[in-house]
Amino acid sequence: MASVITRRPRTKPPEERRDELMNAAERLFLKQGFGLTTIDQITTAAQVAKGTFYLYFKSKEELRSALGDRFAGDHLGRIKSAVARKSHTDWKSRLSAWATASVSFYLDSIKLHDVLFYEGRSPTREGLIDNIVITDLADMLRTGAEAGAWSIEDARFTAVFIFSGMHGVVDDAYSKELRVNRSRLARRLEQLCFNVVRLPAD
Repeated sequence: MASVITRRPRTKPPEERRDELMNAAERLFLKQGFGLTTIDQITTAAQVAKGTFYLYFKSKEELRSALGDRFAGDHLGRIKSAVARKSHTDWKSRLSAWATASVSFYLDSIKLHDVLFYEGRSPTREGLIDNIVITDLADMLRTGAEAGAWSIEDARFTAVFIFSGMHGVVDDAYSKELRVNRSRLARRLEQLCFNVVRLPAD
């Protein structure tokens, strides 16, 4: 009986090849930093020819921007997963889930965050506040206000304030505490969120 030979495809789908380049770059950035990582090292780690890199990215900086977009997407995914487990009418629990998921994701990913958004470049004002996490939070705040769950004057303004506050308190705890108490930090951020939208703590 003749054996069946399964042949591997000679070329991979573009999305898979692009992901492999990004994954290789992410590992190298975390290991040795953005500045010390070369395109040659990235392509070697991804096991592709150097010319393949330029089919997907114009430069190492463009690849870093793509990783930044993926980072924001992962952050939003963590938040949406946590919020989705709460009742659609329990706005207080949904906002609490936002705070807890944000603290958890940021602490889990803080080294990658710093490499992608801070190392070797000055963050722009637009880069700091123009992202999908803020847009999604603003939508939740607006919808909650329309449902009468809380009182805010400007959903976008409030979302920027909460998001920036989340970054600030996590950065402060990470830089000053030997071991960050995640649950305590999440509770304090949760209380801040409640105060901002004029919700009682209990």
